[in-house]
Amino acid sequence: MYPCADIFTHVYDASVVSDVIKRHRIHTTFIDRLPGAKKLYKKYLPLMPMALEQMDLNEYDLVISSESGPAKGIIPSPAALHVCYCHSPMRYIWNMYNRYYDSSGLMTRLMMPPLAHYLRTWDVATANRVDHFAANSATVAQRIKSYYRRDSEIIHPPVDTTAFHPIPSSEVGDHYLMVGELVSYKRPDLAVEAFNLMKAKLVVIGGGEMLDRMRRIAGPTVTIMGPQPFDVLKEQYSRCKALIFPGEEDFGIVPVEAMASGRPVIAYGRGGATETVVADKTGVFFDIQTTEAIIDAVERLERMDLNPADAVARAAEFRTDVFIQKFKSFVGKSIGERANVGHL
Repeated sequence: MYPCADIFTHVYDASVVSDVIKRHRIHTTFIDRLPGAKKLYKKYLPLMPMALEQMDLNEYDLVISSESGPAKGIIPSPAALHVCYCHSPMRYIWNMYNRYYDSSGLMTRLMMPPLAHYLRTWDVATANRVDHFAANSATVAQRIKSYYRRDSEIIHPPVDTTAFHPIPSSEVGDHYLMVGELVSYKRPDLAVEAFNLMKAKLVVIGGGEMLDRMRRIAGPTVTIMGPQPFDVLKEQYSRCKALIFPGEEDFGIVPVEAMASGRPVIAYGRGGATETVVADKTGVFFDIQTTEAIIDAVERLERMDLNPADAVARAAEFRTDVFIQKFKSFVGKSIGERANVGHL
């Protein structure tokens, strides 16, 4: 969208970013020069507020922060417009604090309460450095309102739906699919346990801290594939009976990719999935995160005759070009409001 924009980030690793990013001028904070920062950057969270505030942004008239951590805490020029595209206020100090705390070791538990208190205070204060917020979902917009007392415009993230295609129903397999990072809040354990009980086929794609555990608990009908290349992922999307999405996400791109492949989604009925999946048309929801609820949802879906074309059409509403048009319009409107204020 902004091919001439400079990019500011804590850490930059050229080996893992796209060619599009490499074409920009990249600026890093001092965290990039700390030991092991490229892989252990999360360990330097306590230093990130200070690092952000040391960025020199005085030459820029427009600053766009992309936020699911502390990025909005930058200090732009007083004359600059600061727009924040918020994917979520920091989960680990707000809505998921207790889950992170409960799953942490002793030393982390000792450090978390004072650090979280400091970060919450700083996070709320720095919301005042943002002129306009955009949220990637209604779920996130509600958090912004709750934690920062700020309104936001909802702009769903871009999904490259053109990369996925449905196949004839005769070629669809007899297995279900779960895709994503295998971490506790995504609840992959519920899906694996449910399909163990049903003795139904489930394929799991993704890596993460729970990968080894998922392999240990998987029964004979559950295949844990681990991380896979994009071509394998595309094939699995198009050939699965349905996607299983047991976690609560801020938005959730995976369900949109599955629908773009013509496949329905079985999702937990909270968070971003409720804004993308259409109940009884492109998928079904379950209301509580239990194995029994997932089993019931699978049985309900099995009795339905959903049209793959409806899923594809729904996914198309989240195309990249739709996002670009909405985001540019939002920024343009924000610039216009700033100009009008300047003439008062």
